[in-house]
Amino acid sequence: MARATGPGGGGRHLTQKVKTARGRKLSSKRWLERQLNDPYVAEAKALGLRSRAAFKLIQLDDRYSLLRKRDRVVDLGAAPGGWSQVARQRVGEAGFVLAVDILEMEGLAGVETMQLDFTEEGADTKVIEAIGGRADTVLSDMAQPATGHRQTDHLRIMAMAELAYDFARQVLRPGGAFAVKLLQGGAQDDFLKMIKRDFQKVRFAKPDASRKDSAESYLVATGFRGGKEEDGADDAAA
Repeated sequence: MARATGPGGGGRHLTQKVKTARGRKLSSKRWLERQLNDPYVAEAKALGLRSRAAFKLIQLDDRYSLLRKRDRVVDLGAAPGGWSQVARQRVGEAGFVLAVDILEMEGLAGVETMQLDFTEEGADTKVIEAIGGRADTVLSDMAQPATGHRQTDHLRIMAMAELAYDFARQVLRPGGAFAVKLLQGGAQDDFLKMIKRDFQKVRFAKPDASRKDSAESYLVATGFRGGKEEDGADDAAA
């Protein structure tokens, strides 16, 4: 897979319009038009990537060095697999990538997959057992279906982010990295304080590949300090 950062080239881009067919909602028409005219969608297809979201991780990793050769990576909310593809390419054959999602996901070469509802009690323990040791990086692109109500969606994605963070604290080895999707809103101050307590560097980023009209951003934390309360993973893979 090419180490691309995003669409390029100087060719003329022609906007494609979609006719509103019988039975097709206006929202569906707009979504289809956006897909057809999104250069990241076209580039992902050309490179054999599972989704345009792969470019978000490529850009985050190029900027913050989240993924290194031989790293052990957990990808939460992995389907359809774009982030896992990027992680696998960047950690190399000596690395390890575990893709976790509530949805069934088509297998990827060199990636372990696990279909699991991460909100269920005991889900984190099952994932830790599947890893077989500590991880160097935890990625989370998890999100619940949008309601269309901005504050409600913000609170729901914060709940998923907190689940991912609690898991990361259990499984990361000292110096590890954590990246998680958030939505803009006012309920993240306490979350940010916890992250800053446990990581040396904490930054917010909105990759170029994130759609301009999207409220999503990513919190990127590096240099995990290692906590005294972690007891969910061992160092078997150290």
